[in-house]
Amino acid sequence: MDASGEERTVATNRRARHDYAVLASVEAGLVLTGTEVKALREGKASLVDGYAEIRDGEAWMLNVHIPEYSQGSWTNHATRRKRKLLLHRQEITRLARHLDERGVTLIPMRLYFRDGRAKVDLAVAKGLRDYDKRQVLRKKQDDREARRAMRAANRTGGRGSSAR
Repeated sequence: MDASGEERTVATNRRARHDYAVLASVEAGLVLTGTEVKALREGKASLVDGYAEIRDGEAWMLNVHIPEYSQGSWTNHATRRKRKLLLHRQEITRLARHLDERGVTLIPMRLYFRDGRAKVDLAVAKGLRDYDKRQVLRKKQDDREARRAMRAANRTGGRGSSAR
């Protein structure tokens, strides 16, 4: 992006794409302490076990690991503390409606800085069953084999295995 909308990704949750089907996503701001921001600027965070919930009309992100700042002193933060998410009221009510469905959860997908402010991409996601995961992997494998066969056919000039 250009200098006015510069983004720098700190952490991504790649495992979530495998374990969940993403239904919708929303960007939220974060309420952080000073040492948390400094640790994030060092590029340290883990979203693997993280999730978000809506409680009493407020959105909270839980179980996201931001390690202690290396230069911090007694003012350092707790690594897995509950962090408030900054969302508009109508976004919170829309997310709450999604979460009323069975098996739907809020997962942090990406933690990043935009214009110097920490943001998180939240995904409304539904957990995949093991057979769904196998189907997705099988489809990827079939697509890969089809592309490989097409490349091989193009290399031989479309003659296939029988040469003239």
